[in-house]
Amino acid sequence: MLQARLNVKLTQRQVLTPALMQMVGLLALNNLELKDMINNELVENPVLEEIDTAVQPLEERAGREGDRERSAEDVAASEQAAEKDSFDEVDLGTYFQDYLDPGYRSPSTFEEYDKPSFEQFLAIPHTLSDHLMWQLSGRSLGQDLRPALDLLIGNLNEDGYLTATDEELLRLSVGSVWATESEASRCLGAARRVLLGLDPTGVGARDLRECLTVQLRAMRAEQMRRGVLVDTDAALFDAAEAIVHGHLPLLQRRDLRELARLCRRPVSEVAAAVELIRKLDPRPGARFQEAATRLIQPDVSFVKRDEGWVVLLNDDDVPSLRLNHEYRRMMIARRMEREVRDYVRERYRAAIQLLRNLEQRKATIVRTCEVIVRRQQEFLDRGVEGLRPMMIKEVADEIGVHASTVSRAVSNKYVHTPQGVYELRFFFSEGVNGPEGGDLPLLLLKRKVKKLIEEENPAKPLTDDALAAELQRQGIQVTRRTVAKYREDLGIPSTHQRRSR
Repeated sequence: MLQARLNVKLTQRQVLTPALMQMVGLLALNNLELKDMINNELVENPVLEEIDTAVQPLEERAGREGDRERSAEDVAASEQAAEKDSFDEVDLGTYFQDYLDPGYRSPSTFEEYDKPSFEQFLAIPHTLSDHLMWQLSGRSLGQDLRPALDLLIGNLNEDGYLTATDEELLRLSVGSVWATESEASRCLGAARRVLLGLDPTGVGARDLRECLTVQLRAMRAEQMRRGVLVDTDAALFDAAEAIVHGHLPLLQRRDLRELARLCRRPVSEVAAAVELIRKLDPRPGARFQEAATRLIQPDVSFVKRDEGWVVLLNDDDVPSLRLNHEYRRMMIARRMEREVRDYVRERYRAAIQLLRNLEQRKATIVRTCEVIVRRQQEFLDRGVEGLRPMMIKEVADEIGVHASTVSRAVSNKYVHTPQGVYELRFFFSEGVNGPEGGDLPLLLLKRKVKKLIEEENPAKPLTDDALAAELQRQGIQVTRRTVAKYREDLGIPSTHQRRSR
């Protein structure tokens, strides 16, 4: 039988207050993101206003001092003035001049502003789908092929490959576009043949093997159409298609001898076929995927002065905020409606909390950067060779905050130094036992591994054991497995693959 019971349980848990959540979010923003966030707050919170740097601040200071020295008689006089109808104080002439069109006015009364230049307009990027649709627009296609081609083009990935399987395409089309599965299969097959004949050649292929094969056959057909295909070229195309069809792993390793043995062709002919395959495009749709321009604005600058290195925040473009005095007067007024007073009070508290969090964000970033400057002075003077190992926890302990706070403070932020622009996370790395008993950052260790491989003999490339032995001879204590891991992180092939090339 179910029975209701009342139990009391005492637990402790961490709860993030809204102010703390806002502080955590602000700390992770860079300058560009912070400007967008502040602009949104200016729109949502009427209590906040941006300080206009073009206005002389002397009158504002005098006004603030006058507000502080306001006596009780002044407050009473303002309350009596509030009883008057505020509509009588509106300058109707200015109002109508600003918001209505009275006809022709002299040029001096118009608002002057800079119109945007045509150089600032950005054109819409031309995508792969647009390019394919443009080609199809000039063709006479049946009513059944048009929806099939739209479906296929919509399932192409960034490289131009058709990622959806036949079963998925049929499931999407049967019942919505075509009535039966046989009709859908027929239309999709015909549409795919049309798609494979469009530019860029190879778009619509299922995998790399089909993509390269389509391009080889298109090149052969073009030479036959022009009448320049000879027997040697035909044999070269046959060898290339045989390699693409059945020996892609060997092609990736460029094992010419094994390819020649399996294809039963001379090594010179296989080498010429490999060179022909190198001219093909394994990602035909990638040329239409233009990477968006990434804007990097340094958030901090490390500048050397007479007294030493100084940390400067690059926040000139970040709007400066202040509280609107009119809303403060509204809070003092006693004849305000309760709902309005509560709304203004709530917006006032949110504005004050935002200003405090912005100051705390600035202080945290400056303190973190000051520690970085003290620990990485050799890097600032000499360059990358002077970089020293440094952990986030060490910086957090020095400034007295949690490690996650430092992690957010350096996240997605850049610093301008005499050595160039670097991400703040660049200065944090583990260390290994280096020469003379000191620690060597992992970045420098990877650079040493890469330099040793670049200087090796291509006929006898260094093994991971040989690389580890050479580093140990230089006083760096690493193992073969560590060297292999860093070599793979750098994208460097193994010894056998380097020797094959």
